[in-house]
Formats: sequence, structure tokens, C-alpha cells
Amino acid sequence: MSKPTRDHYTRTAIALHWLIALLLLGQFAFGLMLDDIPRGTPDRGLYVNLHKSSGIVIGLLILLRIAWRLKHTPPPLPAGMPAWQRTAARLSHVALYLCMLALPLSGYLASNFSRHGIKFFNIVRLPPWGPDDKTLYAFFNGTHHVAALLLAGFVGLHVLAVAKHMLIDRDGLLWRMWPRRSGRGIHPHPELPVESR
Repeated sequence: MSKPTRDHYTRTAIALHWLIALLLLGQFAFGLMLDDIPRGTPDRGLYVNLHKSSGIVIGLLILLRIAWRLKHTPPPLPAGMPAWQRTAARLSHVALYLCMLALPLSGYLASNFSRHGIKFFNIVRLPPWGPDDKTLYAFFNGTHHVAALLLAGFVGLHVLAVAKHMLIDRDGLLWRMWPRRSGRGIHPHPELPVESR
């Protein structure tokens, strides 16, 4: 099992971070593509169920990521970072996690207040456990769309913050979440310690 060092996340945290980031990006594109598929057609049902199924898998990975984060203290932020930036970083991470939880959860709940339910990867039918209720479906589906927009906004802020730290502050913040080759740490900033193995 990998252990966190003073300046680096664990290998598991890094793998989950980038895997979830790529999957969410693909899921966003997939969700936008669904708008182009006419309602009431067989193709729409096929692709909607793929979207729902991949959302469930991503949701489980997000839960795993949160569980790992709770049990493994992340490396500290750069020593020279102002207090307000530290607070902003913590709050933005909380907001990211809340949006990442709300997105698959709201989609799952919406599916269970629709008569269609979920056909997991178009193979296993998961019948809805809730009634076919258009009001509840609309509420959770609307929540799903709002959560997607909020998550996109917070991800954008996250990327801008990382770019600021790498290009302006030059404190090597990104490298805490970047994979390293065995035996050689990536430490482009002279003040960052080199890990000993």
C-alpha cells in the first residue's frame, strides 16, 4: 500500500483523482450528446441507460475516493500560501466533493421515480423502487442538471487555481497529485523535498 509523503498524495489517491476526472469529463460530453437523440426512440433508451450505468460506476468510485481521503491525510499546502487561500482551497474541495456526490445521486433518484428505472449497461434491469412520479422525477432531474453546472464551475475554478500556483506562484502544487516514476520524484521546484525510498 502506498503511503502519503510530506509533499505527495498516495498512489491510490492520485489514480482515483485522474480516473474520476477523465470519467466525469466523458460523462459530461455523453450527457450533452443525449440532447441530440430524439425522445421515444430505441437509440435514446440505449444511450440513456449507458449514461445512467456509467454514472452509477462513477458514483461508487467517488465514494471510494472520499473514503480514502478520510483515512489518508493529504499533504499540507505550500508553507507560503496565505490563510485566505488555504480557506478557499478547503471550501472549494468540499464544494467539489458535494457536487460530485449530488450529481450521480440525483440522477439515480430521478431514475427511480420514473417507470423506466435503470437497465444496467443494457443487460441487467434494475426496477425502480419508487413510484412513477413526474413531480419527484422533475425535481431530482433538475437537481441533476444544476449539480452538473455547479460541478463544471467548481472544476473550472480548480483548474484556474492550479494554473495560478504553477505559472505565477511556482510552488509546485500540481506535482502533489502527479504520478511519479519509481525511485525518482518529480520536484521541479527547488524548495520541494525529494522523497527518499
